[in-house]
Amino acid sequence: MSVSEPNPPAAEPVRKGLEGVVAGETSISDVDGQNCQLIYRGYSIEELAGKASYEEVSFLLFFDHLPSRSELADWIKQLESLRTLDPGLLEILKCLPQKSNAMAWLRSAISILGQLDSEEDEEALEVIQRKAIRTVAMLPCIAAAIGRLRAGKLVIEAKKGLSHAANFLYMLHGSEPTTEQATALDAYFVLLADHGFNASTFTARTILGTKSDYYSAIVGAIGSLKGPLHGAANRKAMEMLLEIGSPEQVVPYVQRTLEDHKRFMGFGHRVYKGEDPRAKQLKGVAKQLGETSGDPRWFEISENLQKAVWEAKKLYINVDFYSASLLHYVGIPTELFTTMFACARVAGWSAHVMEQARDNRLIRPLALYVGKRDLKFVPLNQRS
Repeated sequence: MSVSEPNPPAAEPVRKGLEGVVAGETSISDVDGQNCQLIYRGYSIEELAGKASYEEVSFLLFFDHLPSRSELADWIKQLESLRTLDPGLLEILKCLPQKSNAMAWLRSAISILGQLDSEEDEEALEVIQRKAIRTVAMLPCIAAAIGRLRAGKLVIEAKKGLSHAANFLYMLHGSEPTTEQATALDAYFVLLADHGFNASTFTARTILGTKSDYYSAIVGAIGSLKGPLHGAANRKAMEMLLEIGSPEQVVPYVQRTLEDHKRFMGFGHRVYKGEDPRAKQLKGVAKQLGETSGDPRWFEISENLQKAVWEAKKLYINVDFYSASLLHYVGIPTELFTTMFACARVAGWSAHVMEQARDNRLIRPLALYVGKRDLKFVPLNQRS
């Protein structure tokens, strides 16, 4: 009896979008899709929301513990000392097309920030940490400058004594925000500070994994966040609310959207099997802002839309849904919404970049080739 050839090894199953694939380990955050929980360094988001400031949470993500009183004071002082916008950076920003995408402005700005850094290509972990702290401090200042330049206004310098969120609103609007406005934006920053191996964070880690520099990793993350299936969904959600216009128009809008087979922005999530745990927190903040603003319709539209889409499609809301009305209520132009996501997430990106640098391995997945094989070369003069 002849011995048969062994069967070829079975091909690994293809997981499009790497869905369900564990690509590495992290101690920074855990996105528990089954139980709909988000954990930062051991703390559930419910434990931090409304209690910890963004300054405390960014420190936690960087250093793996909540700061003591003295550590927090030093951290705030350090961030405050790094909020001066480089004149060279501003001059280059002024040359950019005024109506180009705000995230394209931000992407360019971080690239310039890197080129202005004499340590741009240094790989030592302590140098990466210095760059990261500077970028966390600077990103809201840059975003505010972009907002003002795009509106044809003069850039405003940072003001000492204001919190991370309050300083951004001051630099954007030219006046100090109310306590409620600053607290609301701070809550938004906290809730979006990190989220596991999401697309932009994974992009940052992949870039750093090649031994490229910190700024390249953040530029790549911003490029990833710019997409409407990631960070730009909050802007799309607000555009949806503006299109609806009033609570009475919610049901007709839902019917039209279903008939046209279009997406409802701010609904569904790749990981969470139920409601996004951040959405509940954001809903409470948006509701309070709506009640005190004198114009509750944006929250009312959102609430009615949440109910109508659930009845029609059984879809849960995600973090982008109530982010839209929250950011609108604190006076942020819709075109800047995704830059707000970046201002929040830069702490998480930075923590992941540092974690990747501590135990680096080039990220190099395989692909299943499904193209043609065994083609023969035809000389140019014989091709039709």
